[in-house]
Amino acid sequence: MFGFQEILFIVAVVLAVILIPKVLSRKPARRQVSTAVPLSGLMRFAIVASVLYPALAAAYFEPWRNDPVLFFYVGVGPVVLIWLLFWATKGFRK
Repeated sequence: MFGFQEILFIVAVVLAVILIPKVLSRKPARRQVSTAVPLSGLMRFAIVASVLYPALAAAYFEPWRNDPVLFFYVGVGPVVLIWLLFWATKGFRK
């Protein structure tokens, strides 16, 4: 009867035999062209504000000590609402 360690060792050897030749024979990666849309200054500001506003609201309201529902209405709610409105208006423009 084989032990658990022996079975794991056999699985590791089989995986090594299969994976090591694939890893070593890879061709050098070509430089990929970025297809990402560059972010404008206003969009960068909106992203930073979306992170900072809930963080500052969490520091002020302390939802882990007090009622977290108020934090969701005042801290997270406006950020989600603004991004949803932005998403909807962006859809109507296209």
